[in-house]
Amino acid sequence: MHTLGDIVTHPLWIPSSTRREGSNLWNFAEFVGLSRENNSYRDLHRWSVQDQFSFWRAVWDFASGIGDLGKTNHIGESGPGVRFFPDAKFNLAENYMRRSGDDIAITYRGENVVERSLTFDELRVAVGRVQQALKFEGIQSGDRIVTLLPNGPEAVIFFLAAASLGAIYSSTSPDFGSAGVLDRFGQIEPKILVATDSYSYGGVRHDITGKVTQIADELPSLRRVVLVSYGDAAIDCEIPSSILLEDWIANTEEREPEFVQLGFDHPIYVLYSSGTTGKPKCIVHKAGGVLLKHWSEHLLHCDLRSGDRLMYFTTTGWMMWNWLVGGLASAVSLVLYDGSPFFPEPSRLFDLADELEPQLFGVSAKFIEAAMKEGLRPRDTHDLSSVETIASTGSPLAPEGFDWVYDAVKPDVHLASFSGGTDICGCFVIGDPTSPVFRGEIQAPALGMDVAVFDDLGNRLLAGSQGELVCCNSFPSMPLEFWDDPDGAKYHNAYFDRFPGVWHHGDYAEWTSEGGMIISGRSDATLNPGGIRIGTAEIYRQVDVIDEVLESIVVGQQWQSDTRVVLFVRLRDGLALDDDLTQRIRNQIREGASPRHVPAVVAQVPLIPRTRSGKLVELAVRDSIHGREVKNVEAIDNPDALEHFRNHPKLTDK
Repeated sequence: MHTLGDIVTHPLWIPSSTRREGSNLWNFAEFVGLSRENNSYRDLHRWSVQDQFSFWRAVWDFASGIGDLGKTNHIGESGPGVRFFPDAKFNLAENYMRRSGDDIAITYRGENVVERSLTFDELRVAVGRVQQALKFEGIQSGDRIVTLLPNGPEAVIFFLAAASLGAIYSSTSPDFGSAGVLDRFGQIEPKILVATDSYSYGGVRHDITGKVTQIADELPSLRRVVLVSYGDAAIDCEIPSSILLEDWIANTEEREPEFVQLGFDHPIYVLYSSGTTGKPKCIVHKAGGVLLKHWSEHLLHCDLRSGDRLMYFTTTGWMMWNWLVGGLASAVSLVLYDGSPFFPEPSRLFDLADELEPQLFGVSAKFIEAAMKEGLRPRDTHDLSSVETIASTGSPLAPEGFDWVYDAVKPDVHLASFSGGTDICGCFVIGDPTSPVFRGEIQAPALGMDVAVFDDLGNRLLAGSQGELVCCNSFPSMPLEFWDDPDGAKYHNAYFDRFPGVWHHGDYAEWTSEGGMIISGRSDATLNPGGIRIGTAEIYRQVDVIDEVLESIVVGQQWQSDTRVVLFVRLRDGLALDDDLTQRIRNQIREGASPRHVPAVVAQVPLIPRTRSGKLVELAVRDSIHGREVKNVEAIDNPDALEHFRNHPKLTDK
């Protein structure tokens, strides 16, 4: 147990000695010469930071990396200029495709009732065919291949085929609007576009052939558009330079791919910032960085091993898709699902977990919040015996979310709350399968990451003090660069401008006495009434307790030479925000947080805007209520929701 202020808290879960001592993390500690019997996770983490280059080489060796890491560990010592393993030669796809045989590599379930699976041998042949077709198109190392596909096997196959040649891959999900797709793909000038004809969500099939036509017309760099049918329906679409996938690979041979040997810093894919404050930044990731980072997280922090099944609910437009596919390098099988997580029943994902028996079941914090509000109790209705780890990310998981998992889902499970970002395609703080889980806390800093909490002057803060989440050392999965940023100025300003030489991530956080972390939200959305900083997540945690409230968003409004806190709530259908409910919300916040957290205004709205990965867009709402233009609304999943905030009658109340 440990204390938070005067409150004594007890762990929600403690790993058994069998689980702890049988974990990859325990074995890795012994692999590097640290006996876990005499050393804690903190000791292992301390070594991984103090001797970080040896740590990352040990990750390669522990994972049996395919290729040559070279003799030189690094050039440079700190900051974005550090080069890890400059002599390395390997291929990312070769490491992802290490397994062969008749075991299942990918299991796919679509909302349209399509079910598919691929063995490891079938995956290798499929990648080989696409690689040959890419070669026929003249695709070479460094060319860009982009996809507008659902979370199905084809997206994985095209990524691996591109990586095998050294081409750069990038994806968005088919629910993006054409402007959002062009804002992303238009910057990187792709030569191949792979697109679906449609997708299904919530029981509704959406034809996107018109959108694909528009996108193709406005990408002059394209040589070819490859069309993939969603389900069994024939594609009726006339797009210049387009061809059906089955026709495109018709003249290829049934053989495995070749693997071009490339350097550690070779660009492997482009991810995108959310774009809610302007055109999305194109973040170029390097092959060696994501390979080592994902190995450390999958093998050590998530305790995955060869033969396990990894299921993470994601779309191809979220970095968690890249993280999910990275599990192949740890010789796991992937479970892919495309569609609404609550269709046709709210229990859809838990139904799939029972059927497909993953060891890791991953979702967003938003999903856990929604399932809790739905009153789901999978513990009473499902088996879930295979699930050893439940992962949550996307936003801070509220303490009540922890309670719900252990009470309503499974009492003996490792609940691993993650926090990191698209910027690093991984985590700063993450789960530890060998240590207890405490309510509302992310367990530990990720291995190899010198994570700290700084005050405004750049001083390290101890447990209990809130400040800026930073990383004080270099790490392999720092982006290679931003696209079209020749002097690196955008890159530097994004991460290293606030604290020179130190990565500033933009989260407001604090350490706990056990070495865990509580994240209070984005620091650029931090509230500052009367000069007192308040993290938005602190308010959300209290509002989530109110049963009538389905979701909420809180922002600061400029008011009478100060800032006042404004809380918007979406209520259950048929309910109205009256004085009684408003007072109960305020009382809950006052008692659960503090009087200074209590909003000056509580207002009802019918919709809450979020990004396509489920994140709240406080800055867009803040701009809306102040009459400012919201930049790049294409990044918002439901931009029409912003209309409910502009000129809201309660915002003019005195």
